[in-house]
Amino acid sequence: MKSVLTVILVALALWQGVIWLAGMPPFLLPAPQAVARALWLNRAEIAHAALFTGAEVLAGFVIGATLGAMLAITMASSRRITGVLHPLLTFSQTIPVFALAPILTLWLGYGMSPKIAMTVLIVFFPVASAFLDGLLRTPPAALDLAQVMGASRWRVMRHLRIPAALPQLATGLRLAAVYAPIGAVIGEWVGGAKGLGALMIHANGRMKTDLVFAALLVLSLMTILFARAVSIGLRRWLHRYGA
Repeated sequence: MKSVLTVILVALALWQGVIWLAGMPPFLLPAPQAVARALWLNRAEIAHAALFTGAEVLAGFVIGATLGAMLAITMASSRRITGVLHPLLTFSQTIPVFALAPILTLWLGYGMSPKIAMTVLIVFFPVASAFLDGLLRTPPAALDLAQVMGASRWRVMRHLRIPAALPQLATGLRLAAVYAPIGAVIGEWVGGAKGLGALMIHANGRMKTDLVFAALLVLSLMTILFARAVSIGLRRWLHRYGA
């Protein structure tokens, strides 16, 4: 706790030092106290925006993680399916997420749907990729023993391969929890009237840089807390299953 507090104090000192030494005007780089003041004066607006963005992140994370895990199980169940879908899964990551945001807004409108869809796209790949890697790394000796005992493909998947791949799934979920807010905020930047991303865009247009930094600070804290909550939940989940 002391080390974290020390890092924060050093970062604030460096921040203020850069402003003093470089003579940065407030509209380019506001002072820490200006950001704190903007955070307090606009606390109700920021809190409402944070709740909206948090709902998008949570919904997108759950949907993306579910779809990613289901695809990984489907691909691992058949080498033929893996050969067809794995290149497509890899190719999907060559398309910049920013390029998809305007298209999703055009298709789904300006509500929560395109932001949730953006979050799903960002969460989907790390979960599917990590879980698939775990499913394909089941110890061959365990698979041979299950085959000798006459276990069906589904029973092998359910009782052997999935439990063995839970640590890799947890790794993918931890990464996805960190990236998930990015998708929601990108969607809000492109087309949205609510959320922290929209608040930042509107504040930037009015040259309220201190409010932009305040919203960014809340977004960072929200991401840290969300990733921490997911990590704690996964730790308990893995302990329950002995993984």
